Amino acid sequence: MSATDLQACVGKTETRTDQITSMPFAALSATLDIDAPTPRAGDPVPPLWHWMWFMPIHRQSELDEDGHGKTGDFLPPVPLPLRMWAGGRLEFHRPLRVGQTYTRISHILDVRRKEGHSGSLIFVIVGHEIGDAEGIALSEEQDIVYRDKATAGQVSVTAAPAAPSDAAWERVIRPNDVLLFRYSALTFNAHRIHYDRRYATEVGGYPGLVVHGPLIATLLLDLLRRNVPKAKVGRFAFRAVSPLFDTEPFVVCGKPENDGKTISLWAKDAAGHLATTATVTVA
Repeated sequence: MSATDLQACVGKTETRTDQITSMPFAALSATLDIDAPTPRAGDPVPPLWHWMWFMPIHRQSELDEDGHGKTGDFLPPVPLPLRMWAGGRLEFHRPLRVGQTYTRISHILDVRRKEGHSGSLIFVIVGHEIGDAEGIALSEEQDIVYRDKATAGQVSVTAAPAAPSDAAWERVIRPNDVLLFRYSALTFNAHRIHYDRRYATEVGGYPGLVVHGPLIATLLLDLLRRNVPKAKVGRFAFRAVSPLFDTEPFVVCGKPENDGKTISLWAKDAAGHLATTATVTVA
């Protein structure tokens, strides 16, 4: 498919309606090792936890080789086989609440082709607005990147820059296949790089199972919650710099900036390479 054909997908829309239920809320608390009471109707959903709802529910026959749903329905039919979530930007207008029903309206905002060190890349930017009769509660843009298959060992983090060394807070995360499986299940994410080690290493070219980008982002905001429990997140932006794997621990880090409104967050691997950067604007 040509770049012109892909660009023609810009403006495509999709609508999904879902109810915020308590079970995923409680299950993610357990997965993140948070000691929290059972959520009740009306309780606010923590920022980024909305990723457990509004998911596409593909039949088994509708899945592609990588475990994702086949493209061409809502997402453009990109002719590259590997798909990853590279980052995003979110604005939280008001919290979603347990027991309430919301509608998510999604749009294809842009499709771009770039050349990377491993070959051609295609970036798809998807916009979401989640709300109800009271208006929009959450606005989001997601950056999805597609690339070609890699040979075993081709993908590495050796070229990633060094992470900042001035963190005010740090927490060591020890990922394993159980953590990745539980997060995949909660977000109904069948992408094989997160649980199928042979696929991740032989097809994806990774040294181990890949830690979900959204999980890293969620752990970064959880670090803020642990250190500034009363912080109210107004905006959040994150970008994947290099992947993290279940083969070694990684560290989530953060610090408040001097303006009193900005929190810088980042994740680094065991060698100190930067993996993910994020910025929080406190409301």
